Amino acid sequence: MIKILVVDDHAVVRAGVQYFIADIPEMEITGEAANAQEAIRLIRSQDYDIVLLDIAMPDKSGVEVLKQIKREKPLLPVLILSMHPESRYAVQVLRSGADGYVQKEALAIELVKAIETVLQGHKYISYAVAELLTADPASNENTPLHETLSAREYEIFYKLSQGEGVTKIAEELCLSVKTISTYRTRVLQKMSMASNADIIYYAIKNNLID
Repeated sequence: MIKILVVDDHAVVRAGVQYFIADIPEMEITGEAANAQEAIRLIRSQDYDIVLLDIAMPDKSGVEVLKQIKREKPLLPVLILSMHPESRYAVQVLRSGADGYVQKEALAIELVKAIETVLQGHKYISYAVAELLTADPASNENTPLHETLSAREYEIFYKLSQGEGVTKIAEELCLSVKTISTYRTRVLQKMSMASNADIIYYAIKNNLID
């Protein structure tokens, strides 16, 4: 039996995944967590075959949870289950150690396929993500600027693009205002921008925000 841990702060999402997996005889959800702290506690106290992890957590970034899981249990597969399109986060989280990326709106059959692929020791990536991963930012002039950002830098960029201030972002990510300001400066430098307005304009122009 494949034991699965689902980490998502929305009960309806956890229930939806539970509904899908209930029809798969060889799979079972043996753990659920609504926040990062609970997820880490379960991972330390119980054994799972795979973790389905959301990016947006109320107490800590999903990227940080991913990195912590990989530090403590490097062989435990982590499949990112996110509401965001692949172009927003997939490349960043895969480079941070994720074993695959599936959008929440994907069909149940795709989720099951992704779980099976990851458990076989392979990365689960779509054709579109594969193209993004193989693109070399240094040599490809057509590579979008936001794809040159690290996972954390992109997370800050995305929040700034939604009009959030440095103080609010710091509170959400449990980081200092100084740290967020440093990331903001780095993002602006990497993307050759001067202000938050430039970030918002870029995000709208590239369909990165709704």
